[in-house]
Amino acid sequence: MDRLIPSLIALLAVLLVLSLSLFTVDQRQYAMVFQFGEVVRVIKEPGIQFKIPMLQNVRYFDRRIQTIDPDSPELFNTREKKNVLVDSFVKWRVVDVEQFYKSVGGNEAAAVSRLRQTINDGLRAEFGQKTVTDVISGQRDQVMESVRKRADLDARKIGVQLLDVRLKRVDFPEKISQSVYDRMQSERRAVASQQRSEGAAEAERIRADAERQRDIILAEAYRKAQAIKGEGDARAAAIYAEAYGKNPEFYAFYRSMDAYKQTFRNKSDVLVLDPSSQFFKYLKNPGAGAKATQ
Repeated sequence: MDRLIPSLIALLAVLLVLSLSLFTVDQRQYAMVFQFGEVVRVIKEPGIQFKIPMLQNVRYFDRRIQTIDPDSPELFNTREKKNVLVDSFVKWRVVDVEQFYKSVGGNEAAAVSRLRQTINDGLRAEFGQKTVTDVISGQRDQVMESVRKRADLDARKIGVQLLDVRLKRVDFPEKISQSVYDRMQSERRAVASQQRSEGAAEAERIRADAERQRDIILAEAYRKAQAIKGEGDARAAAIYAEAYGKNPEFYAFYRSMDAYKQTFRNKSDVLVLDPSSQFFKYLKNPGAGAKATQ
């Protein structure tokens, strides 16, 4: 029994020393081992590590990607000296934990403050060289990438990598938004009016061209119709002349019969003619008609 107690005490002492000597590094963390306030080791890989108890202590740093998202948008001036409100956010992470500790003492708040100042300076410089159209749509991606690269150079000095800079919203202050919208509407109305005028002029040109082509087509069709009609009349006259030449008396008789048919169609019609008129030739002398048919 007397021997068991010292053994237990020794075992407990060993366990205590082991517990003070062992520590775990999570995969989401960096670890730095200090001895008398000096950095003696930087641990970047996860797992179980050892330290000298009572002489060394461990401090952990977050290695995950973090976000800086301001509560309110910042005010910047564009190249036209117009104020715009810019709402942005930043993605960053610690990549050199030793430099991070030496630069800002491992204080994330100090690192965030420096990054925000660097980002704001970069945005102010970029917006000062761009127009409102550029920062809203035209060159927005170029602005973000330029600010990220410039700010990343400064962030590396404190052991931080700047992964991304994003502009969530670019807008005018409320007091000038309405005037800007009114001017934009006026400009759009002017453009719309000009386009309507150009459209009306183009429509009139197309209509005039269509009417001109219609007149040309109708004139050409009329010319061809008259030519065909003339050819038909000529052929008819030739046929009549040929028929008349073969039997003039029969032709005269046929024409008289046709005239009688047209004249005496209605019984109520009244004719005032000289009975000796040539019109009644075949009525007064039917034999002449028989002779003509023969």
